[in-house]
Amino acid sequence: MSLVRLKIKGISYSQTQNGAYALILNEVEGDRKLPIVIGAFEAQSIAIALEKEIKPPRPLTHDLFKNFSDRFEIVVKQVIIHKLVDGVFYSSIICERDKAEEIIDARTSDAIALALRFNAPIFTYKTILDKAGIFLKFSNKEDEENEDDDSIVVDEILQEGETVEIESGASSQGYREMTLEELHKELDKAVANEDYEKAAKLRDEISKRK
Repeated sequence: MSLVRLKIKGISYSQTQNGAYALILNEVEGDRKLPIVIGAFEAQSIAIALEKEIKPPRPLTHDLFKNFSDRFEIVVKQVIIHKLVDGVFYSSIICERDKAEEIIDARTSDAIALALRFNAPIFTYKTILDKAGIFLKFSNKEDEENEDDDSIVVDEILQEGETVEIESGASSQGYREMTLEELHKELDKAVANEDYEKAAKLRDEISKRK
């Protein structure tokens, strides 16, 4: 079976469903998206890996795994999303140590969080993308740029067990009203308190101001 390389398109959160997050993977040579619903902790870990400027004061679980692997010279070569059963994606982490390759079963969210930290490519099989891949189209550019409308769509589709494309972290109205100086102060506080979900949202709002 042929493999299709994927890249992370975005990660978002539901405004109405506590703990519901949506991870969007996009095929590198195509327009189809693979939507995956993930947990809050994994969403936070992935968001931190994507936001290079956020540095946790202490290693998170996936960072600890990376440090452990580096110490024992274990390298994650790639991640493969190899199975889809009843809406659940199954993944394998392909590792290498002393030129010996090992395959480790993992939840897809954990596998992707580690792939980001190892700069490892993410793949799935064409049959899975054919089955679960979707095309996302907006009626016009104004709709595409309207975050509030997109958040509503995210909530509606998450209720059906699927997801929708949206760029990383939609900012709350409160953040939009803050000055850049206030945003940076809040970002420092969030990182110090290890509130990385809040930090990611603040970082996203700061990036939009630049």
